[in-house]
Amino acid sequence: MSDDRPISEVYRIAAKAWVEKEAAASLLEETKSSVLSGRMAALGDIPVSRAEMTVKASPEWREFVGQMVKARKDANLAKVRLEWVKMTFQERMSAEASARAESRL
Repeated sequence: MSDDRPISEVYRIAAKAWVEKEAAASLLEETKSSVLSGRMAALGDIPVSRAEMTVKASPEWREFVGQMVKARKDANLAKVRLEWVKMTFQERMSAEASARAESRL
């Protein structure tokens, strides 16, 4: 890691980014059925199966699902970054421990 900030600060920033992206993705996923229901209700008094098919075939629904998938992807990438920071810290600690052990020999 070429960052001059303390590893704890790098971790805090990465963790905060992951939390925000995870919340955004979860919000979209959790509201999926209510968004679908709202759009179906807006079509008026038609059979439920037809309303669902109509909404799910719409460009607006495809865009909503695309946003949901992108948000989940962003959250997953942020989680990978967070894990990378952890691994970097562990590698650094291991290298320092090895160097201390070698200096005692």
